Amino acid sequence: MEASSAIRTDSGKLLLSAKGISKTLADRHILQNIDLEIQEGQIISLIGPNGAGKTTLVRVLLGLLTTDLGSIYHRPKLRIGYMPQRLMIESTLPITVRRFLQLATPSFHDRIDATLQQLEISQLAEQQVISVSGGELQRVLLARALLRNPHLLILDEPAQGVDIAGQAKLYALIGKIRNQNGCGVLMISHDLHLVMSSTDEVVCLNHHVCCHGKPDQVSTDPAFLELFGAQISTNLAVYTHHHNHEHDITGEVKTSES
Repeated sequence: MEASSAIRTDSGKLLLSAKGISKTLADRHILQNIDLEIQEGQIISLIGPNGAGKTTLVRVLLGLLTTDLGSIYHRPKLRIGYMPQRLMIESTLPITVRRFLQLATPSFHDRIDATLQQLEISQLAEQQVISVSGGELQRVLLARALLRNPHLLILDEPAQGVDIAGQAKLYALIGKIRNQNGCGVLMISHDLHLVMSSTDEVVCLNHHVCCHGKPDQVSTDPAFLELFGAQISTNLAVYTHHHNHEHDITGEVKTSES
């Protein structure tokens, strides 16, 4: 794998392309000659150590930051749904989940209800946003991004604050959304043991693209091992286990309907 080369995709399905992106902030070279392409139906995971420039790159891709060098291409009329890493909500603000979603993207009730059902959080619709758990809030933020009916989902640490079982379910749900909606997905993640089983392509970033490719390729790449350690890579495994029951998002055992 060549560290400087772009991820090559079918140009007919191309959603977004970044070529030669460089960005300096406060005299620090945050991004150096980054190439990236995302196509329809593709899940790309962006990994790297803290301070590697992942969020800065996403901000550039979204047009929130200008580049010093390089160019960004968006397919005409591209709709992007963005899920931020965190969202601060005033603890005294009385606002239900439904109203919160309506403020973000004016939508008919049935559209909001369908999205909440898709994410398995219909029961949260009339709850106060400040009363939902961390895992539930992540799904609310994902619902907010999905209401734009996006061609491309950009998710910044979507499983932050979610326990290991909840993370596995959330990544599986993101894959299901990709399959149902046909959208492309770009995820920033630190959950190496899970993200490697939930993605089509991995881009390892440390101010520049250290390596990229299929998960099994990246996990043995010398640049990846240097960043994350051989022990992490050799023990990298999909989190799988089997029960004779299922849990809902609150952790309660689901009961089968007669």
